[in-house]
Amino acid sequence: MMPEIEFKSKEEIKLFQEEKLKDLMNYLSENSKFYQDLFKKNNLTFEEIKTLEDLQKIPVTEKNDLQEKNDDFLCVPKNKIIDYITTSGTLGDPVTFALTDKDLDRLAYNECISFACADGSSEDIYQQMVTIDKRFMAGLAYYLGARRLGAGIIRVGGGIPELQWDTIKRIKPTAFITVPSFLLKLIDYAEKNGIDYNNTGVKKAVCIGEPIRNEDFELNQLGKRIEEKWKDLKLYSTYASTEMASAFTECSAGKGGHHHPELIIVEFLDENNNPVNKNEAGELTVTTLGVEGMPLLRFKTGDVMKHYTDECTCGRTTMRLGPVLGRKKQMIKYKGTTLYPSSLYDILDDIEEVENYIVEVYTNDIGTDEIVIYIGVKKVMLKHEKILKDRFRAKLRVAPKIVFENPKIIAQKLFPETSRKPIKFVDKRK
Repeated sequence: MMPEIEFKSKEEIKLFQEEKLKDLMNYLSENSKFYQDLFKKNNLTFEEIKTLEDLQKIPVTEKNDLQEKNDDFLCVPKNKIIDYITTSGTLGDPVTFALTDKDLDRLAYNECISFACADGSSEDIYQQMVTIDKRFMAGLAYYLGARRLGAGIIRVGGGIPELQWDTIKRIKPTAFITVPSFLLKLIDYAEKNGIDYNNTGVKKAVCIGEPIRNEDFELNQLGKRIEEKWKDLKLYSTYASTEMASAFTECSAGKGGHHHPELIIVEFLDENNNPVNKNEAGELTVTTLGVEGMPLLRFKTGDVMKHYTDECTCGRTTMRLGPVLGRKKQMIKYKGTTLYPSSLYDILDDIEEVENYIVEVYTNDIGTDEIVIYIGVKKVMLKHEKILKDRFRAKLRVAPKIVFENPKIIAQKLFPETSRKPIKFVDKRK
């Protein structure tokens, strides 16, 4: 399933989106208290927003708007809501989203065309190694998308390598949906139990929640470690968020996640909410199309990335997202160096003795950022700290404080019972 609009000229895509934008303006003007109030406060009319450029007249919507005025975003009566989900709460309290029957159909369609982009088909059997419960939109989207694609899906959920391998043996899936770091745990279990993981019939993995590529689209250290071991497994990165109810998924070229123009309008903004230049990183800002329950207009996701507009080798002409460079609120200023947690992860993932880790940031006595990394290694040796600090200094020019702990203790902190994803970054700054 490949939507024709993704292969049209940029001019045709723009005109297509502007027709969708007019529909959205009409819908919000009739149904959204939040946007009715916003437009009135800023002396705007919905009728004047006709082009993509006109969006810049509208103030952005931010996470705190959703938290403080959650009910004002709801555009349907409560009896039309079918499913309630919440955001992961990475940067604060989770936000509730309400989905109608139409929204669930849209979610299924989004994930169906995303799987198809990542070379999925009705012949595939997906092993879903992420939760479908805990109010998690992504897990539901994967299930609905595979079903719409006509593929098989096995709802195993996260963790438990023994159960995952039992499932692989019994049902013989062709693809995984997983957090990529979990693949290293599967490999470790297989090596300890004499399982030939390069001879399973699993040929691809749709990777969520963690980056597997660097800014130049080459595999990062996590991606390389997986590829070096599991040679028959092709990795596809996918990026999404609850708020936009859409995904950007790689094709086989592995050069960024493809935009679905019928589902979402995207902008990349700087600190002053102005569009960034073509080769600059900006904060992804989204306007949802076709959402019935809680549509959003110019919502700032908090994720900083670059975008690319040249035609892909797969033939799609749609814009592509580069890897997330970091979350705006997670940016760290440490000893004169600005960095994101992902740059620390990439170094830690390259050291085989490091089994797991948590990065913690707090405000020190003089009011600046301090970093401590809790690292799980099976047997602590003096050389470990020197290896790590030398790597940090070589790559980042600075070396954070390191604390070694038992990997089992780190694992418990990484996967608290209430969490749907591993908590690798803890922000305790004032």
